[in-house]
This record gives sequence, structure tokens and C-alpha cells, in this order.
Amino acid sequence: MGKVKTIARRSFLIGSIAIAGGIAFGAYTVRKPHDNPIGVNDGEATFNPFVKVTPDAVTLITPHVDIGQGAVHMQALLIAEEMDLALDGFETSFGTPDPAYFNTAFADEGVPFMSRDDSAMAETMRTVVGYVVKTLGVQGTGGSTSVPDSFDKLRMAGAVARETLKHAAAQETGVAVGDLTTKDGAVILPDGTQVPYTELASTAAQLDPVTDVALRDPSQWRYIGKRTQRMDIADKSFGKMTFGIDMKMDGMVHAAVRFNPRQGGAINAFDAQAAKEMRGVTDIIEVTGGIAAIADNTWRAIRAVEAVDVDWAEAPYPAEQSDHWQALSESFTKDRLDSEWRHDGDVPAALESADTISAEYRAPYVAHAPLEPLNAIALITEDRADIWTSHQFPRAVEDMVSAITGLPVEQVALHNQYAGGSFGHRLEFENVRYATEIAMKLRGTPVKLTFSREEDFAHDYPRQIAMGRADGVVSNGVISTYDLKVASPSPIASQVPRAGLPVPPGPDMQIIAGAWNMPYAIENLRVTAYRAPELAPVSSWRSVGASHAGFFAEGFLDELLIAANQDPMQGRLDLCDYDIARQVLEAVADMSDWGSDLGPNRGRGVAFVSSFGVPTAEVVEVTATDNGIQIDKVFVAADVGQIVDPDNFENNVKGGVIWGLGHAMNCEITYSDGMAEQQNYDSHTGLRMYQTPEIYVRGLENAPKIRGIGEPPVPPAAPALANAIFDATGQRLREMPFTKFVDFA
Repeated sequence: MGKVKTIARRSFLIGSIAIAGGIAFGAYTVRKPHDNPIGVNDGEATFNPFVKVTPDAVTLITPHVDIGQGAVHMQALLIAEEMDLALDGFETSFGTPDPAYFNTAFADEGVPFMSRDDSAMAETMRTVVGYVVKTLGVQGTGGSTSVPDSFDKLRMAGAVARETLKHAAAQETGVAVGDLTTKDGAVILPDGTQVPYTELASTAAQLDPVTDVALRDPSQWRYIGKRTQRMDIADKSFGKMTFGIDMKMDGMVHAAVRFNPRQGGAINAFDAQAAKEMRGVTDIIEVTGGIAAIADNTWRAIRAVEAVDVDWAEAPYPAEQSDHWQALSESFTKDRLDSEWRHDGDVPAALESADTISAEYRAPYVAHAPLEPLNAIALITEDRADIWTSHQFPRAVEDMVSAITGLPVEQVALHNQYAGGSFGHRLEFENVRYATEIAMKLRGTPVKLTFSREEDFAHDYPRQIAMGRADGVVSNGVISTYDLKVASPSPIASQVPRAGLPVPPGPDMQIIAGAWNMPYAIENLRVTAYRAPELAPVSSWRSVGASHAGFFAEGFLDELLIAANQDPMQGRLDLCDYDIARQVLEAVADMSDWGSDLGPNRGRGVAFVSSFGVPTAEVVEVTATDNGIQIDKVFVAADVGQIVDPDNFENNVKGGVIWGLGHAMNCEITYSDGMAEQQNYDSHTGLRMYQTPEIYVRGLENAPKIRGIGEPPVPPAAPALANAIFDATGQRLREMPFTKFVDFA
């Protein structure tokens, strides 16, 4: 009964978002479609917010921003599948930020239910949150939602366009619609004559879109599930792709910034005389929390801003790293209880009646550090603001610029760009905010702001620090009790206010994501989150809470299985009570030939974490060499329900594994005197090419819902590696980065 009450309370809190801030809506509001934001001229046709046909081209709107994960390719492929387009027969555009591009998939991650929970309460709450997302027009890319958001709606957009163009052809030729077919961007007449879609634009523009269409059976798919070359690969390979940092405009000036390295701290005073006298420098100005240099190129702006003598104020959080850990250690108290996310059986009674196995796990702050540092171009005039950058929440950018400039949001435009990585970094707004502030002082002049690498690190909002404390009981070779407590600052409470939004009510699921939903039937199982006080400001980082809680959960589970003299793989399979997860574990066991003899000084480890609705299992094989631990192979199995493009799926999985391994091995952000001590790749080192193992991927399609794969491969990497190192050496690693305790070859 206690569990039911806990779930009900959380559900009420999440559901209250529907009326938070006075938001209310009825059936008409929910059902009413948003207006189509695509503008057309005479002779041009648009059928929905995703397709535009002109006499010159077919343009597909792909509103999910591409941060390296292949979002543009995926979105265009889904439209092209139903619209019968050749993959080289159209152009793409990110479009204009608009409520019509609301992200339906945010509803699944916005409720406190396991992804496999299809109960009436869970589905009702998903529906309620979905109504809120649609009504508010929440447009965003993140949480591995691009594919689940796009899969049905973009195929339908393509089908509507196809059928409307067929009706246009029928009107022009007199041939019955039922006698027409389509192929590679053309309507095909019975005699084989091809009428390109572009030639039908003018007629189609006069028709109401044909919306009574059916999606094709998977047996008819030409692209979905097939290997295709990603549309951006050639341009990226030959250096033709334009990223935000490549943008240039006539009359543009360049800016660089320095902020208080103690995040959120103020600026007391500064002396810019020496900097102003440097070559190419036109001005040094103050911005919120820092200073900016204006110059005739980026390098001179960076050198100038570094030359300013600044007196920075103290940090509004503990100055030393040891104090941060102490704050977490002191957070396992009733007054810091965020929520008891799961409680099966009677954990307190079980722990009191038996000898326990206990452990403490730690995960540090880590930076986002994408290869492309933050940048933006801003052009502000008396009656308009234009911003060129890459951002995952484009409408929020326009709202922020409107608030800073005082211009109506209708007079603000974000021109979204391809990004050279994000990992959550482009959910933040500091580049937008400061480019706008600078451009307001130089009205009519385009201002290109570029962060130096060091400033990008120093002013990053890293992944939250976290600590896990676990207790378990093993009886007669069986795990009878598992109690996991996780303390962390709330990433949502830290991040959301910077977007100008209120902190949502209720607990923060990301403190315990990837752990409370473990698919194991243990008699007494409890998972509890404790909200530590806000320390250094933090943000969403690829896989967010699952990146630490999954490490804690699967590391300690391995300890209990070893204590029970059970095989780590078979033990998980014996405990698994969810068939989809079981099949993923069985797949990775088969791939890795689990149980075979690896030979001397070698070991293998397994971990399973379900994040963003995707059950993912990984096996890591290592060798203990004289030069340190060598990672030999990684095997990954994941179930996303439907794989859109196997090549892109595998590349995302491999990238996630490399990201997860590298950060588990080498990376942390620590604070001294309130400042981040790591400010470039030499002190925050990812996985090197020579260290990168062979990675084998198997995608399963048994799950009932379509899911995304950008983040789920990350969380299992750290525990699988730690478990493999234990298997090879007998040394148990409970804290990242692992280089504190072992060397890597």
C-alpha cells in the first residue's frame, strides 16, 4: 500500500503541471492543430509544417536540431519514405521555431513511471503531459526523443504530401487518382510518364491537403530499417559542412568573453586599459557577470579579454571540492529525502535481521566539452533581433532574446545551425544571452561571439556530482535484499531557472534515473533519492542521472552476485522479470560468448541499464597488462522497438560507448577556490584512439514503443568496465574516474 501511495503522490505532482502557472485547457484546445509556420509565395505549396514544394525544389523541414546524432538524416528519411522521394532529391531546413513542432515524446519521460508500465494511471499521466506539451508548443531536442517524436508524424506528413500531389496530378492530367503512382519525387501516369512534384506545386497549392491517408505496411518500406548513407557525411568528410562557428556576415565584428570562474559569482572591478591598446581591439565592455572584448578577429578578441585585469567576487557555493563531497555525505537524511522511488518487500526489517554487505559509490562532476566551443552571431536593430547558433530548445532562445531586448517575440528569429557536438551543452543559453547583450550595444552590426576553449570549460555547467550508498543481504546463494540510496543536487532545479522557467513541482527523477527501474525481482528492493543542497550549478549531460545511478546500481549488484557465488550474467538473467530486458541480456551474452575461457590476466564484466525507455546491456573485455588495463572488446545489445537506420543506430551506440568509457576512465571537474581546475582536454581527457576497443552492436526490435538511442549506450559502460576490471584483477572500483586507482594501457 505504501508503494501505491508514493506513486499516486508523485503522479499528482507531475499531473499538476497541467495547471501550473494558471495553465488550463479543454478538449477544443488540445485537439486544435497549431498553424502551419511555413511561408509560401504564389505557385508554392505546403501541406503541413514539414513539407514545402516549389517549382524549384522539395524542401523538408527537420525541426530537431542536428548535434551530430544524425537527426536531420533521420527526419528527412522518414518523410521521404512515405513521400516517395529519392534521398538526393530534396533540400532540408531546420525551419523556424514554432509551436507546431512540439515534441510529443517528452510525455514519456515527463512522468514518474517505468517505461514498461502501461497501467491506466501511467498512460493517463502520459496523456496529460502530452496535452501540456502540445498546448504550450514545447519544441526541443533531447532525452533521446527525436526518433519517437518523429516516427509517426513525419511519415504521416510525407503521406499527406504524396496523396495531395497525386490529386494535383489527377486535376492536371485528367487521370484518376487511383491510376496514379509515385516514385523518386514524381507522380507516375499509367503510360509511364513522370510528372515531377515540383511541376505540380502551383496546382497543389490550390488544394486542401488530403489527410485521409494510411501509412504503408513495413513490407513496403524502401528506407526504414535499411542501411543508408547519412546525408551529411560527404559534406562533413570534405569540410563543406557549415557549423555555427563557421558563419560569417558582411560587416561582422568578433567578440570573446570572460566570466567569473566561480560560477554565478559577480565582478567587483576590472582594468581594461592594456587590453584596449592591443592590436585590432575596438572596445572592452561589461556584460552580466563578466567582460567582453570586441575586435577584428576572434583570436585578437580572446587575447584581449584575457589581458584584462579583473577582481572577481567569491563563489556562491563551497570553494573546495572536499566540501562538495561532504555536502553529499551529509544529505542522506530525512529532511533531504527527495522521494522513495521504489520499495518492494520490507527492506528495513530485512536489513535488521541479517548481516549486510555495504558499499559507497561516487561520481564526479564532468564537463560537456563538445569539439565546437559555444558561439553565436547576433544582429540587433531597433525593431528586430536575429540569432545564428545551434540550440536544442529554439523557442526558448527566442523568448530569452525577447526578454533581454524588450522586442516582441514575433520580432526575434533564431536561425538554427548544425552543431559540432552538444552532450547537453546546447541546452544552456550563455552564448545566446551574452551575444545579445553585446549586440545591443552595437546595434546594426553583426556580432560573432566565440568562447575560447578554456572559457567554455570554465563556464560549463557540468554533470551533477553524486554519491551512492548501498546495503544488501545474500542468503543461501540468493540476493534477498538490495537497498540503494543516491544523493545528488537536482540537475533540473539548477538548469530550468537559467531558461527563465519555474522549477517543476515534485521530485527530480534524474537523481535516481537508471537505477529505480532496474528489471530485477529481488524480494526486498528499495531505491531512494536524496536531494543534496545546490552546489556548483549543473546541467543535463548525456544520459543525465542514469550516467551515475546506473553505475552505482550495476556495480553493487555485481558485488552481491559475486558474494552469492553467482555468475554475473546468469545471476542477472535469473533475477530479470521483464522479458524485453531478458532478451537484451541474452543477446549480449550470445554476442560475447559469455562463459568461455578468456585466458590469463583477462576479465569480462556485464552491466544492464534502462534509460530513456531503452533496455541496454554491455559486456566489456579487458586485459591486465604491465602497462595497465587494456580494453579489448565491448559488446552492446539494445532494444529501441524499431531501428530507422542500422548504420546510424550502430554509430550512435559506438559513440555512446566511447563517451561512457572515456569519462569513466579519465574525466572529472574539481573545484579549488571556487574555480574549476580542469579547463582543457589535457586535464579532462576522453578515450584515446589507441585505447578504443572493438565494439560490436546488436539492435533488437521487440519493444512495443519506438525509442531513441543517443543516450542509452552511455550508462552501462562505466559499470561494465568496472566489473571487468574486478574480474581480471580482483580490484573493485566504486568511484570515477578510475584512473585514480588503476592505470590504463
